[in-house]
Amino acid sequence: MEIKRDLYLRQLIDSMGNGFVKVVTGIRRCGKSYLLNVLFYKHLLINGVAEDHIIRIDLEDRLNKRLRDPDVMLHHVHGLIKDSQPYYIIIDEVQLMDEFVDVLNSFRNITNADIYVTGSNSHFLSSDIPTEFRGRGEAIHVNPLTFAEFYSVYNGDKNDAWREYYTYGGLPLILSFDSDIKKINYLKDLYETVYLADIMERHKIKNRQEMRELINFIASSIGAPCNPSKLSNTFKSRKNVTISHKTIAKYLSYLEDAFLVQRSICYDIKGKRYINTLAKYYFCDIGLRNAILNMRQQEETHIMENVIYNELIARGFVVDVGNVAIRQKNALGEWVRKDLEVDFVANRGNKKYYIQSALSIPDREKELQESRSLLSINDSFKKIIIVKDYIMPRVNEDGVVTIGLYDFLLDLNSLEN
Repeated sequence: MEIKRDLYLRQLIDSMGNGFVKVVTGIRRCGKSYLLNVLFYKHLLINGVAEDHIIRIDLEDRLNKRLRDPDVMLHHVHGLIKDSQPYYIIIDEVQLMDEFVDVLNSFRNITNADIYVTGSNSHFLSSDIPTEFRGRGEAIHVNPLTFAEFYSVYNGDKNDAWREYYTYGGLPLILSFDSDIKKINYLKDLYETVYLADIMERHKIKNRQEMRELINFIASSIGAPCNPSKLSNTFKSRKNVTISHKTIAKYLSYLEDAFLVQRSICYDIKGKRYINTLAKYYFCDIGLRNAILNMRQQEETHIMENVIYNELIARGFVVDVGNVAIRQKNALGEWVRKDLEVDFVANRGNKKYYIQSALSIPDREKELQESRSLLSINDSFKKIIIVKDYIMPRVNEDGVVTIGLYDFLLDLNSLEN
């Protein structure tokens, strides 16, 4: 079974021979190695690259343990380059090698070498890439399977595929298991022995129960605005546990660094500024989120919101939570401020979309409720409601577009149609 990852393969192909170190990042088991060692490797062979000009090294493989030594790695690779034809160096889990930044920068001095590596944490593999590689590094971030990628190899209809996807998520290996219990055990084991263990060990966390409690809380409240101070107060009131807001902020950064969660900052649409006091956290893979909660709290409304967020991220959007301030009269007839929320403000280049997520819109009253924040925005950017209902796309008299979830997820151009 071959799963096409054309979004990422195209980025790799477009970056060939540009002189940059291509750093493929993403959560563990999301398909980074498959992208490089199967899809990209096949592309190279089809386009005439000789097999002995593709140097592939998996540093997680015990057989390659000696290559985790930087000097051994340097001599090994140099020894494989025999002529002036292009060579493609592909290294998996490069962070397992000591001084790997120096090694990769040294490889850049090989004039006929094109370098590709994978890594599973963002200690330098995202925002710091330009600095670490002296402006000659490029990040390609891989996400778990989108619903369209999942459905492309799923043996069943859209409804069955959606039920599987919002329950077990998009980690590719999920598709290979033939029973629910195997999928659940895989996700739970992966969370405990890989993701959580990585975070605890890398950051030398002493109070592991605090971190577990925080992850559980974030998992049970996806899509809820929060900040470290608010979370600290919640722990104190609900759990009778005291965790400082500074510690929580630090823990949250660890979760982001491990690509387990992503943060969406609140944006004041009318004021055109970020409100750093609140943010929402979404899980990079919804199956992991469900496994963390022992497959409980599978509210389709919140899961759908998380899936839409992940889809927008996969399509290359920067996604914020929108805030629109309006004035209205209260029960006493006094004018008061009210803040309305827009689920997503999605930006990519010069394009912007305001998006609401709604499980269903059974009547006009519900449509008005979902449209209220969108209609309070005084600009011409497209305003969209995505619903689980199986409907034809439509535009109402206020210019608000309503599209079905499957139409959105299965068409990369759905927002522009």
